[in-house]
Amino acid sequence: MAAAEKVVITSTGAICAAGKTPEEILDAIQAGKSAIAPIQSWDASAWPTAVAGEITGVSPTALIEDRKIHKLIRRTHLLGLYAASSAIERAGFVAHRDKLDAEAAALFSDRTGVYVGSGGGSYQDQYEFFPLMSTGDRSLRTFGQELGATVNPMWLLRGLPNNVLCHIGIRYGLKGPNACITNHSVSGMLAVVEAALALRAGEADRAVAVGHDAPIEPESLLYYQRLGLLAADALLPFDAARSGSLMGEGAAAIVLETATAAASRQAPVLGEVLGSGYAAEGEGLLAIRDDGDGLARSIALALENAGLRADDVGMIVAHGNGTRQSDASEAAAIRRVFGAAAPPITAFKWAFGHLLAGAGILDAVLALRALRLRSVPGIATLHRIDPDFAGLPISAGAQTPRTDVALVVSRGFAGTNAALLLRAAPGD
Repeated sequence: MAAAEKVVITSTGAICAAGKTPEEILDAIQAGKSAIAPIQSWDASAWPTAVAGEITGVSPTALIEDRKIHKLIRRTHLLGLYAASSAIERAGFVAHRDKLDAEAAALFSDRTGVYVGSGGGSYQDQYEFFPLMSTGDRSLRTFGQELGATVNPMWLLRGLPNNVLCHIGIRYGLKGPNACITNHSVSGMLAVVEAALALRAGEADRAVAVGHDAPIEPESLLYYQRLGLLAADALLPFDAARSGSLMGEGAAAIVLETATAAASRQAPVLGEVLGSGYAAEGEGLLAIRDDGDGLARSIALALENAGLRADDVGMIVAHGNGTRQSDASEAAAIRRVFGAAAPPITAFKWAFGHLLAGAGILDAVLALRALRLRSVPGIATLHRIDPDFAGLPISAGAQTPRTDVALVVSRGFAGTNAALLLRAAPGD
């Protein structure tokens, strides 16, 4: 396989508070609908932040029918498996494999990889221990004696960060290269990056990339709020009144294939992965450089990797998490790379919250669909753009992309920054 072979996208899947498919989610965004609402899964009335992008009205069995799996995984894994299954079934490559002879089918499975971006665990994994800790006599002996009767014996297996990776491989018989990436909010995007690099290197012919997270839990929200990162009621990217982010839950998945592999089974092509970049500022767990240095470098690396110029980019999907410093430094990075000629800029978290490990890949899925529809959705919660961002093409209304290329950026703790460049195939 030639190292420069194109990596194309043949399918996507997604779920979040705004919908259960990429189409539903983008429709809600284009209609200006926010799914941020009061939390229902637990009593958050006494919490400083009591709203989030929570998935409601969907039973676990409606997402994954196999009840046995439900006993082995957490909610975040359920969402990841749903998004992955949706993308795999839409791609149709399993049905194609089933028509092959035994030898060809085995090779097909061996040449199909899985890359998953995971949140790496949650405080909720420890909640089963609370009753025993609060009712015991502070004796470790008593704690140990009662542990087996109090905590589910599947506790360890249910909390494994690579559960989605494992169950995708098991369910669909995918035996190629794989990786579980746990790198805070850039995890999902890095799953796409690693999958594309593996295909270009000839390690696989196709791969499923997934990102998932479900951070709407008491401790997470309390600690994020105490760090000054959460708003009270609304997520306002780039707005003068922005005061913080809000959590959301969900997952997204992308099926990538080499152009040769996709053509061999006449798979419809939605788009192409052009290039990527990653850079860290390394100045502290929460530190962000005001000049956007890490993000600017990651964008520059992505452009170089793709062999593109800044003016080839038709739209930007910003991280847009609504915190004052992150939005400001993101604007600084965009100005550093694009100068006064930035393409239309949008952000999506206002509609369903910050999915952490699932955020970047969901933004990529939505960016691809928006490009295919030739529309840059507006930020409906943008009431008055911050005067410091004057001149940047950020709008509450829809705009038109200037080319068929999208830049999607994702940021995480410890100054991590990832950038992904996608080209859309003509849409319908």
